[in-house]
Amino acid sequence: MPTNEDPAHTPDALYHAAQRGLTAMPDSARNMMIEGTKRFMGTIVEYKDLMMMYSCAIREIETKFEILNTEFRVRYHRNPISSISTRLKSTKSIAEKLARQNLPPTPDNIEAHIHDIAGVRIICSYIDDIYLIAAALLKQDDIVLITEKDYIAHPKENGYRSLHLIVEVPVFFADHKRNMKVEVQIRTIAMDFWASLEHQMKYKQAIPNEAEISAELRECADTIRETDERMLAIRKKIEAAADVPTEDEILFDKISRLDVKI
Repeated sequence: MPTNEDPAHTPDALYHAAQRGLTAMPDSARNMMIEGTKRFMGTIVEYKDLMMMYSCAIREIETKFEILNTEFRVRYHRNPISSISTRLKSTKSIAEKLARQNLPPTPDNIEAHIHDIAGVRIICSYIDDIYLIAAALLKQDDIVLITEKDYIAHPKENGYRSLHLIVEVPVFFADHKRNMKVEVQIRTIAMDFWASLEHQMKYKQAIPNEAEISAELRECADTIRETDERMLAIRKKIEAAADVPTEDEILFDKISRLDVKI
């Protein structure tokens, strides 16, 4: 098939040109370049391997939450989890975070100094579900809590609210087990809606009236907090108003669970 590719820039031509360049170099310079290339390629392979392990850790945590949600749906006829989303931190974000800490971008530094590479976000309908789901995760004997930041009880200055957990989970590979860190964010639907809008403003450049918009967002955060609390109170009133079930009603309720999709 005809091609317009410059013969001097075909893969074979570039390979032979590189070989000629290496041959023309002094032995010390050639050896230094080869060793440097080996180290560079080794680092890339290590980085890719590390990202694969973080991706697997995400699946471990996501599965744990899916199991908890299934249990609540079958046993209690309700879903405390509205949705689950996951993300793996981008290479650009990892490099920027290491640069802010004046650390070279090595796999060892990534694992030791960045704890939010693997991320799982849980969206709940009610505030009490946030703490219910978090407690259910943390009492599992293979989960280790590294840090907890409760931005619901203690919101950030801009109004941001969410429960953040850094947990460590064992991941079993073909030839070894590796404990991996995962950041878990748990928030209500309203909190997530607010955070999405705030994130959009944060990463948008040159926003007119930025101070005014920030103040409006802060007011919205207060409104959302009040709404979340009122919705929870209403749900509790509805639950408290329910009649105490008879033994027959309890039996029929258990039977009805047989039809719940697992």
